[in-house]
Amino acid sequence: MEDRLYILDGGLATEIERRGVSLLNDPLWSARILHTQPELILNVHKSFLQNGADIITTASYQASIDGYYQHLGLSSENALKLIANSVYLAQEARDWFSQQPEHKDRAQPLIAGSVGPYGACLCDGSEYTGAYLNHTSLEVIKDWHKPRIRQLLESGVDLLALETIPSIIEAKILLEILADYPQAKAWISFTCKDEGHTCYGEVFSDVVKAMCSYKQLVAVGINCSPPQYIGGLLDSVSGCSLPFIVYPNSGEGWCSTGWCGEKVSFISQCRTWISKGVKIIGGCCRITPEDINLIKQSTTF
Repeated sequence: MEDRLYILDGGLATEIERRGVSLLNDPLWSARILHTQPELILNVHKSFLQNGADIITTASYQASIDGYYQHLGLSSENALKLIANSVYLAQEARDWFSQQPEHKDRAQPLIAGSVGPYGACLCDGSEYTGAYLNHTSLEVIKDWHKPRIRQLLESGVDLLALETIPSIIEAKILLEILADYPQAKAWISFTCKDEGHTCYGEVFSDVVKAMCSYKQLVAVGINCSPPQYIGGLLDSVSGCSLPFIVYPNSGEGWCSTGWCGEKVSFISQCRTWISKGVKIIGGCCRITPEDINLIKQSTTF
């Protein structure tokens, strides 16, 4: 990646919901839409690109062989085809975008293969606590991730988005797998429960320092966390050799009936975050293409 600011896309799954598809309590979340309405994913990718995203993420956050077998009855082969299609849809959107005359001078957008945490497949919210790490063997987690990472890389992503990770424990598992592909690059981003700790309770600055030793990482940071935590988390870190990536959620909370609370705009904070070393900035849950457009405008120096 070039040494410049990149605008990341927003919440793909929540944008799908905004367009009329209910994913409430769906154990596959947006990964189901790869099977049922792939054209909707394509259109969401296009919308984020049109609104200024330099990087789009694949609809593979919750996609896995086990999940597709358990909830759709798919074979391993067909599950992997769906994961591959998450990449092909993003590539199709990028090709379409790059062919538009008004974008001929713009750098080609990047495609990041989304790799969510093991806890996402449990459908109990534990990806936001890391509680599953207390009773799930590291080998089980590693075996769950391996084929999805391999498929994303073989399908041609530019890099991996190792995202919404609650703990350094799972981060190290993912980076062990990444090491099997020496040419591959990734960013890693953690969910945090306050201005100083990951959702699992580790000191965020210690986690970041540990990540700095991994040469395949292009950035380290925070995602799917309230925007009001971001500044303090960035300030807690010193001496990090990696750029930061931040893509907070809207500030709304998840309730049993859906999203609740008030949306918190973080547009005015983006330049401050950039001054603290952020090189990739975007949004997570409930951040729309229109929000990404505002981020793009606010960070154009």
